[in-house]
Amino acid sequence: MPTFERLLFLWGLLALAPQTPSSLPHPAERHYAASCAGCHGPQGEGASGPSLAQAGLERAATEQALFDVIRNGIVGTEMPGTRHFTDEEVRQVADYVRSLGRAAVRAASGNAARGEELVRAKGGCQKCHTLRGRGGSLGPDLTEIGARRSPAYLRAALLDPEAAVPDNFSTYRWVTVIPDNFLQLRVSTRDGRRITGARVNEDAFSIQIRDLDGRHYSFWKDELAEIRKDWGKSPMPSFRKTFSDAELDDVVAWLLSLRGGS
Repeated sequence: MPTFERLLFLWGLLALAPQTPSSLPHPAERHYAASCAGCHGPQGEGASGPSLAQAGLERAATEQALFDVIRNGIVGTEMPGTRHFTDEEVRQVADYVRSLGRAAVRAASGNAARGEELVRAKGGCQKCHTLRGRGGSLGPDLTEIGARRSPAYLRAALLDPEAAVPDNFSTYRWVTVIPDNFLQLRVSTRDGRRITGARVNEDAFSIQIRDLDGRHYSFWKDELAEIRKDWGKSPMPSFRKTFSDAELDDVVAWLLSLRGGS
């Protein structure tokens, strides 16, 4: 057998050779990677889901509470249940999640105090976002954003907020910057008014909208001359040209400091 073909044959045998137990990831790590990492990050650092790499988990302070969250999910949130896991697999994943909280987490590099000034002044973020009960209601509430999002996720949201806005609601998406039920609307009434905002609710006969200033409107559809649905669009602008790299670091640092306290 020629040397080149012999090498190919040997490489094929190596590829087919079974891995030793020490070379395989622990079952809990495999389960976490397959079902959890897409939202919570490979090391629990957070993504569209909250960070798990912290000593205490607000919704899972006890072992049983963590088991229940993994098994049943959290109603009213993006956290699904895991009915495909056995009880033993749920316990393995829970133990793995606890281990993530014991790992060191890299702190944000920016200056949170400067970040707060940038958000309130240059960024004008509270026009659309609520913070501790004050501000606009078009965007997500920021009061606990630091407990729910990672530094990389927040930076991506500031630079390209439309990157993960759904083009439709028929495809499951691992990562979203704003909720999957968000839909920007532009409507024209028969008397000439034009309104742009987010869809609050819709049925066969009526539609409710919240505009960019937080005002609510409700229309019968036969009152409207036109309804445009802007799939994949977000009213949030990119801050790529608004903030420098250093300022983005400061803003992200401040956002990470928001964990629901007064």
